[in-house]
Amino acid sequence: MLSTQSVLRNITHNPAVRSVVFKNAAVSSMAVRRFNATPCAREQSPAAESELLRQQRKVRPVSPHLTIYQPQITWYLSAAHRVTGCAVGGAVYLGALAYLAAPTVGMTFDSATLVSTVAAAPVAVKVLAKTTVAFPFVFHCLNGIRHLVWDAGKCIDIKKVYTTGYAVLGGTLAGSLYLASL
Repeated sequence: MLSTQSVLRNITHNPAVRSVVFKNAAVSSMAVRRFNATPCAREQSPAAESELLRQQRKVRPVSPHLTIYQPQITWYLSAAHRVTGCAVGGAVYLGALAYLAAPTVGMTFDSATLVSTVAAAPVAVKVLAKTTVAFPFVFHCLNGIRHLVWDAGKCIDIKKVYTTGYAVLGGTLAGSLYLASL
Protein backbone atom coordinates (compact mmCIF):
# COMPACT_ATOMS: atom_id res chain seq x y z
CA MET A 1 0.00 0.00 0.00
CA LEU A 2 1.46 3.34 -1.01
CA SER A 3 1.42 6.27 1.35
CA THR A 4 -0.30 9.51 0.40
CA GLN A 5 3.01 11.36 0.21
CA SER A 6 4.55 8.85 -2.15
CA VAL A 7 1.50 8.98 -4.42
CA LEU A 8 1.56 12.79 -4.48
CA ARG A 9 5.33 12.80 -5.07
CA ASN A 10 4.87 10.39 -7.98
CA ILE A 11 2.14 12.59 -9.49
CA THR A 12 4.09 15.84 -9.12
CA HIS A 13 7.41 14.52 -10.45
CA ASN A 14 6.04 12.52 -13.40
CA PRO A 15 4.62 14.77 -16.16
CA ALA A 16 2.82 11.89 -17.91
CA VAL A 17 0.94 10.91 -14.75
CA ARG A 18 0.32 14.57 -13.89
CA SER A 19 -1.32 15.24 -17.27
CA VAL A 20 -3.67 12.28 -16.77
CA VAL A 21 -4.60 13.22 -13.18
CA PHE A 22 -4.92 16.95 -13.86
CA LYS A 23 -6.55 17.62 -17.20
CA ASN A 24 -6.27 21.40 -16.75
CA ALA A 25 -2.69 22.72 -17.05
CA ALA A 26 -3.34 25.60 -14.60
CA VAL A 27 -4.54 23.20 -11.93
CA SER A 28 -1.58 20.91 -12.61
CA SER A 29 1.06 23.61 -12.15
CA MET A 30 -0.73 25.04 -9.12
CA ALA A 31 -0.88 21.61 -7.48
CA VAL A 32 2.81 21.03 -8.11
CA ARG A 33 3.78 24.41 -6.64
CA ARG A 34 1.56 23.84 -3.60
CA PHE A 35 2.92 20.37 -2.95
CA ASN A 36 6.54 21.38 -3.44
CA ALA A 37 6.08 24.45 -1.22
CA THR A 38 4.81 22.38 1.71
CA PRO A 39 7.75 21.60 4.03
CA CYS A 40 8.10 18.10 5.34
CA ALA A 41 7.65 17.89 9.11
CA ARG A 42 10.50 15.37 9.41
CA GLU A 43 13.06 17.79 7.98
CA GLN A 44 12.83 20.33 10.85
CA SER A 45 13.40 19.68 14.50
CA PRO A 46 10.89 21.02 17.05
CA ALA A 47 13.51 23.47 18.33
CA ALA A 48 14.07 24.86 14.81
CA GLU A 49 10.31 25.22 14.28
CA SER A 50 9.97 26.95 17.61
CA GLU A 51 12.79 29.37 16.81
CA LEU A 52 11.28 30.05 13.38
CA LEU A 53 7.92 30.87 14.99
CA ARG A 54 9.59 33.21 17.50
CA GLN A 55 11.34 35.06 14.67
CA GLN A 56 8.09 35.37 12.71
CA ARG A 57 6.23 36.74 15.73
CA LYS A 58 8.79 39.52 16.11
CA VAL A 59 7.93 40.97 12.68
CA ARG A 60 4.22 40.07 12.62
CA PRO A 61 1.93 43.13 12.73
CA VAL A 62 -0.16 43.60 15.84
CA SER A 63 -3.91 43.56 15.34
CA PRO A 64 -5.56 46.91 16.14
CA HIS A 65 -8.36 45.03 17.97
CA LEU A 66 -11.19 47.33 19.10
CA THR A 67 -9.62 50.60 17.98
CA ILE A 68 -10.59 50.03 14.34
CA TYR A 69 -14.29 49.55 15.01
CA GLN A 70 -16.88 52.30 15.26
CA PRO A 71 -18.64 52.11 18.63
CA GLN A 72 -22.15 50.72 18.31
CA ILE A 73 -24.97 50.21 20.77
CA THR A 74 -24.92 46.47 20.05
CA TRP A 75 -21.49 45.86 21.52
CA TYR A 76 -21.96 48.37 24.34
CA LEU A 77 -25.09 46.52 25.45
CA SER A 78 -23.38 43.16 25.05
CA ALA A 79 -20.50 44.23 27.29
CA ALA A 80 -22.87 45.85 29.79
CA HIS A 81 -24.97 42.66 29.92
CA ARG A 82 -21.90 40.63 30.87
CA VAL A 83 -20.70 43.16 33.42
CA THR A 84 -24.10 43.53 35.08
CA GLY A 85 -24.53 39.74 35.15
CA CYS A 86 -21.21 39.41 37.00
CA ALA A 87 -22.11 42.29 39.33
CA VAL A 88 -25.55 40.95 40.23
CA GLY A 89 -24.28 37.40 40.64
CA GLY A 90 -21.30 38.58 42.68
CA ALA A 91 -23.54 40.66 44.94
CA VAL A 92 -25.79 37.67 45.59
CA TYR A 93 -22.80 35.46 46.44
CA LEU A 94 -21.23 38.11 48.68
CA GLY A 95 -24.56 38.65 50.47
CA ALA A 96 -24.96 34.92 51.03
CA LEU A 97 -21.39 34.57 52.30
CA ALA A 98 -21.83 37.59 54.60
CA TYR A 99 -25.03 36.08 55.97
CA LEU A 100 -23.24 32.80 56.68
CA ALA A 101 -19.97 34.26 57.95
CA ALA A 102 -21.33 37.12 60.11
CA PRO A 103 -22.13 35.00 63.20
CA THR A 104 -18.61 33.53 63.21
CA VAL A 105 -17.04 36.99 63.57
CA GLY A 106 -19.60 38.17 66.13
CA MET A 107 -21.73 40.36 63.84
CA THR A 108 -25.43 40.11 63.23
CA PHE A 109 -26.49 40.09 59.60
CA ASP A 110 -30.20 39.49 59.43
CA SER A 111 -33.23 41.29 58.07
CA ALA A 112 -33.95 43.17 61.32
CA THR A 113 -30.40 44.56 61.43
CA LEU A 114 -30.57 45.58 57.77
CA VAL A 115 -33.94 47.32 58.24
CA SER A 116 -32.71 49.31 61.23
CA THR A 117 -29.46 50.26 59.44
CA VAL A 118 -31.31 51.46 56.33
CA ALA A 119 -33.92 53.32 58.43
CA ALA A 120 -31.14 55.28 60.15
CA ALA A 121 -29.54 56.36 56.85
CA PRO A 122 -30.34 59.74 55.25
CA VAL A 123 -32.83 59.77 52.36
CA ALA A 124 -30.17 60.70 49.76
CA VAL A 125 -28.04 57.71 50.78
CA LYS A 126 -31.06 55.40 50.57
CA VAL A 127 -31.99 56.59 47.07
CA LEU A 128 -28.38 56.38 45.87
CA ALA A 129 -27.96 52.86 47.31
CA LYS A 130 -31.27 51.64 45.85
CA THR A 131 -30.44 53.12 42.43
CA THR A 132 -27.00 51.53 42.51
CA VAL A 133 -28.53 48.14 43.25
CA ALA A 134 -31.56 48.54 40.95
CA PHE A 135 -29.77 49.71 37.78
CA PRO A 136 -27.67 46.59 37.03
CA PHE A 137 -30.50 44.30 38.15
CA VAL A 138 -33.14 45.93 35.93
CA PHE A 139 -30.78 46.23 32.95
CA HIS A 140 -29.69 42.62 33.16
CA CYS A 141 -33.28 41.39 33.48
CA LEU A 142 -34.58 43.45 30.55
CA ASN A 143 -31.61 42.64 28.33
CA GLY A 144 -32.01 38.98 29.28
CA ILE A 145 -35.60 39.10 28.07
CA ARG A 146 -34.31 40.68 24.86
CA HIS A 147 -31.92 37.77 24.42
CA LEU A 148 -34.74 35.27 25.02
CA VAL A 149 -36.76 37.00 22.30
CA TRP A 150 -33.76 36.60 19.97
CA ASP A 151 -33.51 32.93 20.93
CA ALA A 152 -37.12 32.55 19.82
CA GLY A 153 -36.07 33.91 16.40
CA LYS A 154 -37.83 37.27 16.75
CA CYS A 155 -36.46 40.81 16.32
CA ILE A 156 -33.20 39.63 14.78
CA ASP A 157 -32.92 42.07 11.87
CA ILE A 158 -30.64 45.06 12.54
CA LYS A 159 -33.40 47.66 12.78
CA LYS A 160 -35.25 45.71 15.47
CA VAL A 161 -31.98 44.95 17.28
CA TYR A 162 -31.36 48.69 17.61
CA THR A 163 -35.00 49.38 18.52
CA THR A 164 -34.98 46.76 21.27
CA GLY A 165 -31.62 48.05 22.47
CA TYR A 166 -32.98 51.54 22.95
CA ALA A 167 -36.13 50.07 24.54
CA VAL A 168 -33.94 48.20 27.04
CA LEU A 169 -32.07 51.41 27.89
CA GLY A 170 -35.32 53.36 28.36
CA GLY A 171 -36.89 50.57 30.38
CA THR A 172 -33.77 50.33 32.54
CA LEU A 173 -33.86 54.03 33.32
CA ALA A 174 -37.59 54.00 34.11
CA GLY A 175 -37.44 50.77 36.11
CA SER A 176 -34.39 51.82 38.11
CA LEU A 177 -35.89 55.18 39.01
CA TYR A 178 -39.17 53.49 39.95
CA LEU A 179 -37.45 50.96 42.23
CA ALA A 180 -35.27 53.67 43.79
CA SER A 181 -38.33 55.78 44.58
CA LEU A 182 -40.10 53.02 46.55
